[in-house]
Amino acid sequence: MKSLFKSKPKTPAEIVRLTREILIYLDSNSTSREAAASKTKREEKMLELSKYIRELKCILYGNSEAEPVSEACSQLTQEFFRENTLRLLIICLPKLSLEARKDATQVVANLQRQQVHSRLIASDYLEANKDLMDILISGYEIPELALHYGAMLRECIRHQSIARYVLESEHMKKFFDYIQLPNFDIASDASATFKELMTRHKSTVAEFLTKNYEWFFAEFNSKLLESPNYITRRQAVKLLGDMLLDRANSGVMMRYVSSKDNLRILMNLLRETSKNIQLEAFHVFKLFAANQNKPPDIVGILIANRSKLLRFLGGFTTDKEDEQFEADKSQVIKEIAALGPSS
Repeated sequence: MKSLFKSKPKTPAEIVRLTREILIYLDSNSTSREAAASKTKREEKMLELSKYIRELKCILYGNSEAEPVSEACSQLTQEFFRENTLRLLIICLPKLSLEARKDATQVVANLQRQQVHSRLIASDYLEANKDLMDILISGYEIPELALHYGAMLRECIRHQSIARYVLESEHMKKFFDYIQLPNFDIASDASATFKELMTRHKSTVAEFLTKNYEWFFAEFNSKLLESPNYITRRQAVKLLGDMLLDRANSGVMMRYVSSKDNLRILMNLLRETSKNIQLEAFHVFKLFAANQNKPPDIVGILIANRSKLLRFLGGFTTDKEDEQFEADKSQVIKEIAALGPSS
């Protein structure tokens, strides 16, 4: 007889609605009003919320017993973005338990990739709610939330219009400080987000760098390439190479390699004791050498340092055989040796 009264399983849309109701309850109760409310009721609500968020994750990712079902994922996604569930989840994240935060982060990340009728409806929602990016980015200033908000942010900027919003916002300047935060995990997360912003959407990045060349590379050089932190310098010079060697950034690259100040920074990086930094710096330095329209001051610096550069390059090797590296090195040596006589 007991089975006759077994409750009917909740649909994905129902779970989203129940999740939203509790989030609204949490968001509408201020700290002072919460004090007067039943503590037991609040604890029950929090347990329910954690359970529902875990169920949402299970629907989207599947579990050890079953793969995710596309129709269930579609229902969940439609209901999630039909009203402000995403906004509520982001705003209420500080009130969740650590495990619930982890589950919520995975739910938000997955929803950015879910298609409904061949359309990424998360992109449409974020397009109309770009201010959510302001909350996520500022999360780097809250240690207990930084990694969760950072992971959400990286998934959101998979959408080109959202990445453009972040690139064009004042928040971009904050990343140069976030990358240098003393907390290693948060700094690394901010660095990963910064790299995603600067490499994923090539045409948007090229447009941004062209419009913001002066301040961007002034910050990039002084705060990242010349940072006292080894990890920061290493990641920055590798990212610089990735950006300048991208065909979409050819105009930016030509401008960068025409600056004597940039050349001095790269030559200093070549002198680092770290082989990893030296190698990444070489990949950028070779662009200065390969430039067939070198400004006179660039030529002068290369000639003045020619003997040191040729001696360094002659003994410069990688830890493994790399035919492309050897070919590039030979070409750089040839270019420097062919410059005019020393003054």
